Amino acid sequence: MVNRQHVRVVLAAAAAAGLLAGCASSSGGATGTASALKGSSSDVLAADPLTAVRDAADITGRTGSVQDVTSLQTASQTKKQTLHGTAVYDYTTRLGRVEVTVPPGGPTKGRLVEVVSPGVVYMQNSGAKVPAGKWVKVDVQQLADGNLVSSGATDPATAANALRGAATAVLLGSQTVDGVLLKHYKGTLDLAKAASATGGGAAAGLALAGRTFTVKQVPYEVWLDQHGRIHRIVETFTFSKVANSTAAKDQVVVTSSNAFSGFGAPVTVALPPAADVYGAQTAK
Repeated sequence: MVNRQHVRVVLAAAAAAGLLAGCASSSGGATGTASALKGSSSDVLAADPLTAVRDAADITGRTGSVQDVTSLQTASQTKKQTLHGTAVYDYTTRLGRVEVTVPPGGPTKGRLVEVVSPGVVYMQNSGAKVPAGKWVKVDVQQLADGNLVSSGATDPATAANALRGAATAVLLGSQTVDGVLLKHYKGTLDLAKAASATGGGAAAGLALAGRTFTVKQVPYEVWLDQHGRIHRIVETFTFSKVANSTAAKDQVVVTSSNAFSGFGAPVTVALPPAADVYGAQTAK
């Protein structure tokens, strides 16, 4: 088991880039997310907005896989930052891979890479004292945010699973993107309820974030197609960079955006070989 000090080594680049210490801007509309859909679906978008939103994770999962373009915009009173990345998720194996571009100006350049599995993540970057090409295995419960934002992106499965905790949902309207009609919904969600509805290892991060985030009713927007599949999710998380502080100066607002496409297209994600997983000794 890797302890918290070891985890901080792996996340040093993210912290320096401002993910954990600060930084969000407003979300945009659905753009370029509706590329060609593979296969067909017998699912139909529910007429009731709350039902449509709560069902979206299951319906999207039944497609088998998704490709994802991510952005993570963070803001505190002193700093703003935006990170961009890409991801794929295989619902059959329950494995995903996320790659995030590190902005210039930090101690680490290049990419942060993460392989996600239910309750466990494997992280790789060029942080100090972690050998190049090696991965660190981390239980999501070792991360104060449950890994919702600390890796520089909210992985596709977790972003979708959060919608199971939708408390409110309002249909704002419809728009056609790349020839696909999408319904646009807005509301708030409860991460603790999302964790309960998700269950299993995949719920661990949601449950932890539900306890540690400052704002318990998380604002979201989502765009769904006629089958109820997710094409874009925007979720806004608020947490404190100082444990248990509710002071405005300590709050960090993170706007996570996931744009899904390529439903059912083949993706390949594998856990890192055991030989490439870095030892559990504490970094000095």
